[in-house]
Amino acid sequence: MQLQEKFRSIFHRGSETPAPARASSHAGSSHASPAHSGPNLSFLKSTRKELQTTRPSRGLEQFFFNLQGQVGLSILDLAGASQQNIDFLTNLGHKVYSANVAYSMDECFGTDPSGQMNPGRIDYFLKSIFDYPPETFDGILMWDSMQFMGPALLNATVERLTDIMRPRSYLLAFFTVNDKVQEVPAFNFRIQDSKTLLVTERGLKPTGHVVNNRSLEKLFGKCESVKFFLSRENLREVIVRR
Repeated sequence: MQLQEKFRSIFHRGSETPAPARASSHAGSSHASPAHSGPNLSFLKSTRKELQTTRPSRGLEQFFFNLQGQVGLSILDLAGASQQNIDFLTNLGHKVYSANVAYSMDECFGTDPSGQMNPGRIDYFLKSIFDYPPETFDGILMWDSMQFMGPALLNATVERLTDIMRPRSYLLAFFTVNDKVQEVPAFNFRIQDSKTLLVTERGLKPTGHVVNNRSLEKLFGKCESVKFFLSRENLREVIVRR
């Protein structure tokens, strides 16, 4: 069974436009769990107790502000199949597609940074997560996974993301603002409401490529606009308009 068929799921209500190829449809319920119990996060350092906080998010607020007044949109949540996120988004009338980028990165590249420079592995990763037709999504919740990608993987991922995003769609991503560290906390994000996140720290993980505002503008140069907001976790919250 291919990787995308094991870990990607789609959740929606109603009988809107048919889902892209190979995405299984389950109205009001989650995709059957795979055999494993979740992502292998052994590469994360667990020297600190897991921390969980609820905090406002300007980036999340802007993301939903830009989508308000619309229903039946296709949203890709890359934090894995979170029932909390699924319920929130489907209650807004949207279709939700889920994939776990953290797991797929671990599966495709392991802990060796050089693996992220391998064209074959990069291509396999992109197909395992983003195997959708062009202009499929109206919104993508990328969360903090991009900050753990090396330059080659990051550029290839952004190119693929812009391909599967519709014109005037939006992407939310988080990046560290500290350019002098080699490791930063990795987080899980759960949507509390349109302005608030439940943030769980999962431990430290090596950064793949520290970026600043200028490099992010260059990275998303094919997109219409890029906005930045700072959070108290030293994360740069980025809203990209395709």
